[in-house]
Amino acid sequence: MAAAIAGVFQPEMQNLIKESKVLLVGAGGIGCEVLKNLVLTGFSELEIIDLDTIEVSNLNRQFLFNKESVGKAKSHVAKTSVLKFNPNVNITSHLGDIMDTKYGVAFFNKFKLVINALDNKKARSHVNRMCLSCDIPLIESGTMGYSGQVEFIKKGVSLCYECLPKSEPKSYPMCTIRNTPKEPIHCIVWAKFLFGQLFGESDEDVSVDQTVYDGTETKVSARQWAEIIEYDPKKLLEKIFYDDIKYLLSMESMYTGKKVKPVLLEPSFFETEVVEYRHVLDSEVLTLEQCKSMFLDCIVSIKQKLDICQNKSLVWDKDDDDFMNFVVSSSNIRSAIFNIPLKSHFDIKSLAGNIIPAIATANAIIAGQIVIHALRILSGKYERCQSVFLRELPNHKGQILVKDKFLQKPNPKCMVCSTDGEIVLSIDINNITVKQFEELILKKKLNMVAPDVLVDGRMIISSDEDDELDLYEKTLAEAGVNHGSRFSVDDYFQNYSIKIMLQHKEKAQEEDPDFEIFGNLEELNTAEKNNEAEPEENDEDCLIEKDESCVERVDDDLSTSDEQAHDMVTDKKQEDDSVIKEDMMDSDPEVIKVDQEISNEEILAMKRKADEASEDINEAKKSRVD
Repeated sequence: MAAAIAGVFQPEMQNLIKESKVLLVGAGGIGCEVLKNLVLTGFSELEIIDLDTIEVSNLNRQFLFNKESVGKAKSHVAKTSVLKFNPNVNITSHLGDIMDTKYGVAFFNKFKLVINALDNKKARSHVNRMCLSCDIPLIESGTMGYSGQVEFIKKGVSLCYECLPKSEPKSYPMCTIRNTPKEPIHCIVWAKFLFGQLFGESDEDVSVDQTVYDGTETKVSARQWAEIIEYDPKKLLEKIFYDDIKYLLSMESMYTGKKVKPVLLEPSFFETEVVEYRHVLDSEVLTLEQCKSMFLDCIVSIKQKLDICQNKSLVWDKDDDDFMNFVVSSSNIRSAIFNIPLKSHFDIKSLAGNIIPAIATANAIIAGQIVIHALRILSGKYERCQSVFLRELPNHKGQILVKDKFLQKPNPKCMVCSTDGEIVLSIDINNITVKQFEELILKKKLNMVAPDVLVDGRMIISSDEDDELDLYEKTLAEAGVNHGSRFSVDDYFQNYSIKIMLQHKEKAQEEDPDFEIFGNLEELNTAEKNNEAEPEENDEDCLIEKDESCVERVDDDLSTSDEQAHDMVTDKKQEDDSVIKEDMMDSDPEVIKVDQEISNEEILAMKRKADEASEDINEAKKSRVD
């Protein structure tokens, strides 16, 4: 190991490497590479935690695993694999969720350094808060395709993970999904819902009820009707893609004045013979007739799997060929009905499975930079731990690894790492219950685990089960919350506190958000003025009902700071550590006007100087990856 070789490190650094206990959170694409690097560097006290098991799709880039590893815990297999490099390393592996209460302050205090190789914002935020609470250095990282980043986080020294705002994952209105799809992703989300409705336990009914004539006209759900006809593929095909569409067209007011309107498929489409499709490459787009044949075949196969399933309920999985073929065929047939371009099997799987491109080389580069950061942190050289960005394309200096000019200081208005964090919550106190306030705002939005809430000195939410508070079903107004009330929120597990000023705002329309969060009253007033100034748009969609199970990009956040033009951070459940994507376009910072007599060399020199000047000011447009 490197630390054991004389001359590689100074004696003091050798001792630090051997004695420092490091926690690695995540054993995916980056986690495997980092664990290997730590062991080969000479770190001898390591702990690794991951809640996931190994899938076949992991094997092309997570080299600590093989075919025999499929179905086993990532953390345990990763430990076994790296011990072959150095059996003298003391590694403890955990199969679990880092947000579990057993991994509290006492657990984190054991470590000199924590390294994140995670794939979602919620867990990242939690580890960020735990490290701030324990005053332990944290290295945050991520990759997406050929891009990546490494960031250093230390209380009072640098930006924390939550110093800059993160955008929410993309969501799709259910009215759009059901009635007015405009993009392929809308049809893909619809197809996944349809799978759950027919074969699983979905709350979303995207196929209309069917009338059964058994002496009386009885309405039954699509699932019940499918069971009555024993999942006859041809009957299902005609019902879903002809009868249901005919029903939508009967509601003329739904499509009045809208550009989106379905078109009935020709009856001959449902009568044509089966067409071969298995020879078509995944990267090629199937014809509509091939999609029909795929639909008929996969219904038969899925029915067989449903019959042998004990609880008679299947869960969609992108790695099951029949399940994937159902979504491919269904979404493409629906796309044809709504005049939307068809997509290939590869494209649909990427969108339906939330697959962000993962490149093994990018993971390796980022993992190497993580260990370089770790060595600098252990030696106390924090000033040299600037954020490092891996670019998809070289910049004008030919660099693909670009670092910040200096370490960015904490945001004084950060609601997590500043001493006086306070936010403004705009909400309709008559429409939100105490339970919804806890689940949707405190836990889901603010990433808390076990919050306690005091309002004007009264407790309305307690993490202690012994506290008998019978307020969860009451609205905030009924619980005594008023306009201008101040919440004191404490999460003792995360050692995190925040104050919330409540501003009551009635929900005028169904499309209005349930709540909005602002950094201060000035931001709230500015937002309200902007809303008043903007002309009212005719929204085609009736209700925002989020589908977080299928988005084109998970955890894609865009945030800005004084020093960074773009700070994009990725939300969300991704296998290979989503990344804040860098703005890869190297545009000229200014137009240089020159006389015709100036030589090409002088022009290039002027442009180069302008580029460098812009880089000093804006720190070279980079993209942060989560």
